[in-house]
Amino acid sequence: MRKLILLLCFLPLAWISVAQQPADYVSLSSRNVTVPAYVNAYGDTVPYVALKPYYIYGPLRFRSQKQEKLYWKTVRDVRKCLPLAKLVASTLIETTEYIQTLPDDKAREKHLRQMEKDLVKEYEPVLRKMTYSQGKVLLRLIARECDSTPYDILKGYIGTFSANFWQGVAKLFTADLKTDYQPEGRDAMIEQVAVLIEQGEL
Repeated sequence: MRKLILLLCFLPLAWISVAQQPADYVSLSSRNVTVPAYVNAYGDTVPYVALKPYYIYGPLRFRSQKQEKLYWKTVRDVRKCLPLAKLVASTLIETTEYIQTLPDDKAREKHLRQMEKDLVKEYEPVLRKMTYSQGKVLLRLIARECDSTPYDILKGYIGTFSANFWQGVAKLFTADLKTDYQPEGRDAMIEQVAVLIEQGEL
């Protein structure tokens, strides 16, 4: 299970979305800070800053002590796993961008092998301290951050046979790599906790 998660860390990301600014935007630079801006109908240059959505949830109400215990366990697990899931996503993006600059498949494979060794050396101690439930949460959060199931990521880069092998390994630990992330369904509690952590409220 831990080796599977490390494997996801060094695979290149299949789908990268690139945000584009409207053509009529200009940049304002002040004190080494550049922000997008647009010129309005009166000829004024107005800074344009896109703010992230801010989510507000109602007060916590638990039906039982068991439910409250589950919630705080989820908070603990997401707090531990979310930074790793974000690291996986950023590593995949960086790896994709870098290996596109390499001259041939041999150089790409060599880079990926070295990267795998480095990641195992650096993060294996962290993963060894994780519980099985935290491993499952990490897989869900990887699906959240990469917008793709771990199985699809593996299948896209190491083939169906290897992806099925790792799916079998995950099943031994009662995990499923093919499970997608459902923020409004099964994973609603994980999503709420992740959002609150990202907003600095937990």
